[in-house]
Amino acid sequence: MSDEHQTWAPRDPSAASASPGDDGGAQGAQGKAPGKKGRTKRPKRTGWRRLFPTWRMVLGAVLVAGLLLVGGFFAGYQLVDIPAANAGADAQSNVYFYKDGTVLARDGEVNREKVKLSQVPSNVQHAVLAAEDRDFYSQPAVDVRAMFRAGWNTATGKGKQGGSTITQQYVKNYYLGQERTVVRKAKEFFIAIKLNREQSKDQIFEGYLNTSYFGRNAYGIQAAAQAYYGKNVEDLTTAEAAYLASLLNAPSAYDVVAQPGSKPAALSRWNYVLDGMVKEGWLDSGERSTTEFPVPGEAKPSTGLSGQRGYLVQAVEQYLTGNGIIDEKTLATGGHRITTTLDKKKQDAFVAAVKNNVMKKRSDDREPDKNVRVGGASIVPETGEVVAMYGGVDYTQQYVNNATRRDYQVGSTFKPFVFTSAVANDSTTQDGRRITPETYYDGTNKRTVQGPQGSTGYDPANEDDVDYGQITVRTATDKSVNAVYAQMAQDVGPEKVRDTAVALGIPKTTPDLTASPSIALGPATASVLDLTEAYATLANHGRHGPYTLVDKVTKDGTEIELPDRKTEQTISREAADTTTALLRSVVEGGTGSAAQAAGRPAVGKTGTAEEDKAAWFAGYTPDLATVVAVMGQDPDSGTQTPLYGALGLDRVNGGGAPAETWAAYTEAALRSSPAQEFDLRTAPGSDEPQEPGEEGTDTAADPDTPNDTDSPSTSSTPATPSAPTTPSSPTPPGNGDGGTGTTGDATGGTDGGGSTGETGDGGTGTSTGTEGGTDGDNGDGDGDTGALGGGLIEGVRGAREQGA
Repeated sequence: MSDEHQTWAPRDPSAASASPGDDGGAQGAQGKAPGKKGRTKRPKRTGWRRLFPTWRMVLGAVLVAGLLLVGGFFAGYQLVDIPAANAGADAQSNVYFYKDGTVLARDGEVNREKVKLSQVPSNVQHAVLAAEDRDFYSQPAVDVRAMFRAGWNTATGKGKQGGSTITQQYVKNYYLGQERTVVRKAKEFFIAIKLNREQSKDQIFEGYLNTSYFGRNAYGIQAAAQAYYGKNVEDLTTAEAAYLASLLNAPSAYDVVAQPGSKPAALSRWNYVLDGMVKEGWLDSGERSTTEFPVPGEAKPSTGLSGQRGYLVQAVEQYLTGNGIIDEKTLATGGHRITTTLDKKKQDAFVAAVKNNVMKKRSDDREPDKNVRVGGASIVPETGEVVAMYGGVDYTQQYVNNATRRDYQVGSTFKPFVFTSAVANDSTTQDGRRITPETYYDGTNKRTVQGPQGSTGYDPANEDDVDYGQITVRTATDKSVNAVYAQMAQDVGPEKVRDTAVALGIPKTTPDLTASPSIALGPATASVLDLTEAYATLANHGRHGPYTLVDKVTKDGTEIELPDRKTEQTISREAADTTTALLRSVVEGGTGSAAQAAGRPAVGKTGTAEEDKAAWFAGYTPDLATVVAVMGQDPDSGTQTPLYGALGLDRVNGGGAPAETWAAYTEAALRSSPAQEFDLRTAPGSDEPQEPGEEGTDTAADPDTPNDTDSPSTSSTPATPSAPTTPSSPTPPGNGDGGTGTTGDATGGTDGGGSTGETGDGGTGTSTGTEGGTDGDNGDGDGDTGALGGGLIEGVRGAREQGA
């Protein structure tokens, strides 16, 4: 057989290496598929190499971890939603300011005032960014590198540092909390990413500025500006802004006032912020070199609601809600900046006046003194602005505001409204005489009020049961004679009196504002503030506008519209000014003479509630109307109590502590302004003297004459006066009587016109402080002088002698 035609099978390397008789090798060779090469078995790892994973294991672990991370990220992103704000994130206090911008009070536990980013100056924004996150506007919501860097610096002893962006810090402040857990950090991570997609950088930065804590219980940049520098955020300097930004890193540790030893660390952080501003181009290097460290002010105690603050806040809230400016629920959400009309200097003066004239006179040894309460209010007549108020000894001790409560009778401070109504309505007495300050009334104690049909059955007692007999309205006002004013109210018409009081400013819903003759004695329980508004209308010549306690309200930088204050002439100027002229003598020589201590032109009226449970003084100068009331109330039961024995006095009346307090406050409140004179336009003929009727005179001469009668023509009702006699021309000597003198400065009567040698009689003296009558012509007897001050006593007839 030839070799050319032989075929060779491929060589099996394994077969060649197999030992003879090794069937397995042969079989293994035979089991290999044709054309396949066998693989060499890898030897096992031995020694130290066994301790380390292979590159395949590392790669696999990385891939698995990557898959887990990606899966975890997508799962977390889907599962973690942006939650509602945490309980304290939106909490704000309403902040109340005096008119000059000084903080009056805060009514919330959280000291936070939100502001819009547009209200925060660029230098303040840049200071915060330089301190906390210089790349905020260019970087993503989460800076992973910064987180790792912060962790590395902390681990290597370079100090504890934060790796959170401003977005993450805002999420922590607003949505989560300050707890340090992995779960919270994970939530923060995912919420920050989502928030960054839903809100703009400006919105996030604004939220951060309003929620960050700066120390001193100040949350937000505005509260911090007030807490450390006593100013609004828009007024901060760059140096001050840098210091506040420094506090974000460690608020308590960097308060150089509370912790003096922290100044080096605070100064270092402050320099870091400023240098960062220069580096970012936000601050000129020249300005940086001249910037000095701005030491903050002393930490002030919380301006809570103690002292007068609570009363003032309560009154302002009642004003806002009562006038529909803000509803109660909205106000309770906080965040309002409320600038009041209150004047801090005047407010302080009111507190001092009460302290010196009432509180210091109390004694622990006198039981009645524990019941003494004081209420007060002061209004500028022209504007209606409430500039001061006194609500009580301390809001935390006595919740009820004595200036706004409506449960004490106003007493005789109501009487001027009766007279105002008389002038406004051209009212007359029962016998047809026009009611003016010089009109005579019967001031007999417990005189029964007479109506058109006779007795009304109402017979009020005068204070101390004094009988005055026939007196003018002016005198009755000076001495606060009840009998006169009850009759005057009847003469004017109780309904008209009520309408006049309402027109002046007394609320129509005031308890016991009843249209009856008793309305004149002040059973109505108007508040101190109500009464002040009414007296301010008199001071403003009869033009009335509701009082105002609020000058401006804003929330989140947006101003809330306030109602326009409209004034109108509710009472004629003549009626208001004639009342002012009438009240002048109350201060000059009547029951309110203590008010003269104000040292400027002033008018007013005293008042005492039934059973002496309250004593009042209401008065005004041309530029300030003020009411002060001293009240009696048991501090335990709340029951109204008489003031007998209080302040070391048998009785407390309006001319005492209330008038003294009024004078002390008014003097201090107006000390820096020049005194003004009253500009009055009184009703025509209001100063002309009148004379009582003869029957009225008889009653005055005999106070024991019965007056409780149904007949309006008896002494209970002033009789019709005789008509004035026109002075006659001189006549030849003969018999004649002198006429009646009615001129304020004239002689009582004219010469008699009798002939020579016959008798002449002196006239009746009614003028003020002049002779009762002149001689009978050619008679030698002179009429005696009439009574000084009122011309009340008839001049004695001239002596009768025969002429020559």
